[in-house]
Amino acid sequence: MSCKARKCGIRFEPPAIVLVYEKTEGKTRQRIMPIRNFSKFSDCSRAAEQLKNNPRHKQYLEQISLKQLERLYKLLRGHLKGETLEASLDGIRKEENIDPNEDLNKLDDKELAKRKSVMDEIFEKNRKKKDDPDFEYNVEVDFNQDRAVESCGWDDNSEDGF
Repeated sequence: MSCKARKCGIRFEPPAIVLVYEKTEGKTRQRIMPIRNFSKFSDCSRAAEQLKNNPRHKQYLEQISLKQLERLYKLLRGHLKGETLEASLDGIRKEENIDPNEDLNKLDDKELAKRKSVMDEIFEKNRKKKDDPDFEYNVEVDFNQDRAVESCGWDDNSEDGF
């Protein structure tokens, strides 16, 4: 049986993931996957993995990314904490954006891994592939040098002669 996912969302009361999909014969159907044993202290990534690997729902969730399921669980967790939908969405957006001025050397391993996965996702989204209509193989760019080139101390000759 082949399913093509159309929409995936969350229902807060009672908690459930709602999937609208199309079957091979062209009929649109809805599947409601109840969320059990989830609290405001639960790990969203672990819950998303468990749902995606659940044998009852696996064939329906093949086209849904783990990241999207994780976002839906974060929305539910925010709802359980008493946050508004807008506040939860803002929190998710802040997590998924990279601050260019942030010092990544000061982050612990878990936070650094999150930032790297966000960077990988942004890179893949913006990457031009050979199949893209506006793909160019050899791109040459001239950069204006309107201002003087800044020198950096690390590449100056040192007393050691290296």
